[in-house]
Amino acid sequence: MIKKIIFLLLLPFSSFAGDECITYKQIPNIKIKNPRYNMEVVQPNEPMNIFHGTVLATLIEDYDISVDIVATNGGYCVVLKNIDALVGYTDFLVKIDKSHKSNSCSYNAILNHEKQHINAYLSVTDDLNSDIKSSIFNAANSIMPMFTQNYNDIDFLIENINYEIRNHPEVVLIKQKINAAQEIRNKRIDQNEDNSELKSCFFIS
Repeated sequence: MIKKIIFLLLLPFSSFAGDECITYKQIPNIKIKNPRYNMEVVQPNEPMNIFHGTVLATLIEDYDISVDIVATNGGYCVVLKNIDALVGYTDFLVKIDKSHKSNSCSYNAILNHEKQHINAYLSVTDDLNSDIKSSIFNAANSIMPMFTQNYNDIDFLIENINYEIRNHPEVVLIKQKINAAQEIRNKRIDQNEDNSELKSCFFIS
């Protein structure tokens, strides 16, 4: 997580109480991006089902948080300003049994099937993009400015903002929705798969 800090300096003798940090509350600006993903195909030494490969997907959520720091005669107010969020899949690890020679007919048939699963994962975050943004916005907007007397505590408060966003009920719920949706879509792919492409490699009718 990258922290961007903008200083707003007040007059050194202005009267200010820590509880009044609330007056500096902002409506945070939220931007959501999907990360670029990588696909790696491996053939492990352990035997696998020769008709099915597997896909291991890595889902990330990363928050680049920008804050205003308001210096007062009593300390500092840390005010959430912007969040650039990166939410989505970064890596897909496809596993195929070693009995299928690389780039062979059967190898490519299994790989094509696993690519359907990868597309299913990607479609989930695409379809839920507005809900993801809404949940992160509501989480961020619920965070009130934080006061500290010690400048060295500011990084800790920014980390606390990150923690609160990740554990906000709406953000937790959208992650559960993502997991549920990807499971449903992946099961649907397997249920509708007749292995016709793979069977054609072995001349099985």
